[in-house]
Amino acid sequence: MEENKIIVLDFGAQYAHLIARRVRQLHVFSEILEPDAPTEKLRKAKGIILSGGPSSVYEKDAPPFNPEIFSLGIPILGLCYGHQLMAQQTGGKVEQGNVREYGLAEIEVSKENKMFEGLEEKETVWMSHGDKVGGLGKGFEVIASTPDCKNAAVANFSRNFFGFQFHPEVTHTPNGLKMLENFVKGVCGCKQDWTTKNYIAQKCGEIKKQVGKKNVFLLASGGVDSTVALALLHKALGSEKIYALHVDTGFMRKDESENVERELEKLGFGNFHVVNAGEDFFEGVKGELEPESKRKIIGEKFIEIQNRELRKLELDPEEWLLGQGTIYPDTIETAGTKHAAKIKTHHNRVDSIVELIEQGLVVEPLDQLYKDEVRELGEELGLPHEMVWRHPFPGPGLAIRCLCSDGKENSLEEIEAKAGKIAKEFDLGVKILPIKSVGVQGDARTYAHPCVLVGGESDWGVLEKASTKITNEIREINRVLKLVAPPQIESVELLAADLNRGRIELLREADAIAMEKIAEHDLMKEIWQFPTVLLPLRVNGDGESIVLRPVESMEAMTARFYPMKEAVLKEISGDVLAIEGIGSVLFDITHKPPATIEWE
Repeated sequence: MEENKIIVLDFGAQYAHLIARRVRQLHVFSEILEPDAPTEKLRKAKGIILSGGPSSVYEKDAPPFNPEIFSLGIPILGLCYGHQLMAQQTGGKVEQGNVREYGLAEIEVSKENKMFEGLEEKETVWMSHGDKVGGLGKGFEVIASTPDCKNAAVANFSRNFFGFQFHPEVTHTPNGLKMLENFVKGVCGCKQDWTTKNYIAQKCGEIKKQVGKKNVFLLASGGVDSTVALALLHKALGSEKIYALHVDTGFMRKDESENVERELEKLGFGNFHVVNAGEDFFEGVKGELEPESKRKIIGEKFIEIQNRELRKLELDPEEWLLGQGTIYPDTIETAGTKHAAKIKTHHNRVDSIVELIEQGLVVEPLDQLYKDEVRELGEELGLPHEMVWRHPFPGPGLAIRCLCSDGKENSLEEIEAKAGKIAKEFDLGVKILPIKSVGVQGDARTYAHPCVLVGGESDWGVLEKASTKITNEIREINRVLKLVAPPQIESVELLAADLNRGRIELLREADAIAMEKIAEHDLMKEIWQFPTVLLPLRVNGDGESIVLRPVESMEAMTARFYPMKEAVLKEISGDVLAIEGIGSVLFDITHKPPATIEWE
């Protein structure tokens, strides 16, 4: 029997869950299933959306799927990988693109149709792909193109099959929700009968059932996610069954732990204390240079500290579950679902926690939500507005914003020459930095060099175009920066440096300046997150380097760099350069993808 719902098939969970979220925003029920779900489950839907994903359809280990998807007589929308799979399965051809597209692109609609009803002939969309549909399947025709992607949107009107190479589900496709609405309501005929009013009651019931007679020991960072999780657990279980611990790792922001303790006490969360474990964490990461290893060490250290505090409190581990404020992007980026590529290991997804999850010993009431949904939930639970709208801050803290190196450099002349040719088109020069950062390209993890744009008087629009073209065309680069100070780069020296208190203090001061300045200029909401990063690079023989990385986003799956006003940027960089030990300031002008929001 057909139900009023959309089924999303998960070829890449970071996209599948975001698509499901967008469908819920249209007040239509959505269900996520594996691509090889049985036919009887699939035929109950009014429509099927095939998500994007990190695989290529021609790979031997491409995700298995139920081929009957395409013979059920149900409308289908394929997005990115899903678009390519539909083309392959209907007689089309998929090939590796000559030009990769990451970031903003403009499609031109070539034919009136239901999918673009109510939209303009030209629409801005968000691309993230290396492969493309080179030949159309039987009965398909082109309905929109970009200069680099002829088959950006295709349709088989007789079967109600549609394919988009771009991602309408991300916020950086401005009218993407309207496109999804046109499919969900216009093509599939779904009714608006889903609401979020009963979400808290439903979740409280699930928490009570999972916890039973046990109690919950929550690691509370004081950030949005853990605070909302704490409030939801309190509502579900009552204060007597919850104990919260805040761990000062030594990698916190300036005065962070003191502020967290004060704020949680104000909210009436009485079973709570702070432990200063900086020595433990610094000792754990001593000499460690590799980003993934740092993340894993820090994640395991959290569990070690938690167990130690349980013993001190004489709490029986058999009577307590671990509570975490994990949200869905944490799971996705750690490859926590079947078809997700690992981008980085979140501290709440290290091996020991995964083992506890498999044993049913972890309570994560927010693990299916995105940041915007968590904020809505926090407001509904009555948390203070300023707390709910705090900037996200990673569990490992400043440790993953303080890059390390053994000081050994490789030749970058070939990469620099390729980047230089592109930069010259924009009257700019380049410098490739002898360090690497984490990125996400083609939905998979990359570890590549940043490129600094130097010279010229280019505005943000020109810099954005140069950044996008460089990262699209040069695989060895996943991040592009603007040189703020000094005015020119004469030399760059890579320093041997690990995580130590001196470097963290440098970064802490720079971070505090950045956050204070955007608060002064009332930019805390306009800027979604503002990592400040320390690089072990000595420019022109002076100090280490600071990177400013403000971004605009809603759900962290995609993000745009924030085009800061020059006056504000000048204030921040001037104060940062006044810190003894800092010799240069750079500004990250890369979107996500191809860069991640954090550098590690």
